[in-house]
Amino acid sequence: MKTTATTIVRWIGRVETGLIALLVLAMVVLAGAQILLRNLFDSGLSWADPLLRAMVLWAAMLGALAAARDDKHIGLDLVTHFVHGRARRVLRVVTLLFAAGVSAAMAWYGIGLVQLDVASGAATAGIPNWLVESIVPVGFGLLALRLALHAFMPARSDAPALAPELP
Repeated sequence: MKTTATTIVRWIGRVETGLIALLVLAMVVLAGAQILLRNLFDSGLSWADPLLRAMVLWAAMLGALAAARDDKHIGLDLVTHFVHGRARRVLRVVTLLFAAGVSAAMAWYGIGLVQLDVASGAATAGIPNWLVESIVPVGFGLLALRLALHAFMPARSDAPALAPELP
């Protein structure tokens, strides 16, 4: 029987995946329209390039969250080829907690970045810079939380991160 927590976690995963797909689709459409406008009509949308840069930032942060969710994040796993059992599990906990700490620090400094932009009132293409950059502290904060939680959960696979499909 599925627990409420499992249902919520799956629902959050679907929302994340849907947001990433929608964001990537919007980026492809907007970039394609910009290319067509420039090449066929010698014009373009003045707000498209800054918006595309912001969308790439958001897609990268949401992608990092999805990768951490599925234990597919980038990792240096050379040592895991030489250790097994309890030592491997301990190393996994240590590395995930270290990554969570680094992500938490990035979130903390991201808050400072957003505060600077709120104070400056700067905007690009009518969108306040602080709003675009708010994904940095929010994304890294959520990443820190997810990595810390994964440190104490069983690994989804014993396969190395670079070859997850291997048995």
